[in-house]
Amino acid sequence: MAKERRLGVIGIVVEQNQQVPKVNSILSDYAQVIVGRMGIPYRERGIAVIALTVDGTTDDIGALSGKLGQIHGIQVKSALVKH
Repeated sequence: MAKERRLGVIGIVVEQNQQVPKVNSILSDYAQVIVGRMGIPYRERGIAVIALTVDGTTDDIGALSGKLGQIHGIQVKSALVKH
């Protein structure tokens, strides 16, 4: 039985620029669930914001969010819908 797929968004706030290579490595590992990506450097606050549109199983999306959330200086929030 195939696992149910979900559509959603993941918001990532990068508070420490030295963590960007780790973030990009994880995003590359999960490229199969990433539909789109938008990155915005917010220079006035010294942070970057990344918005991902994702489509995958809850296991894959949860693993992606979880790995990102374990990186010091990275904040992650996700929202999923059935579609």
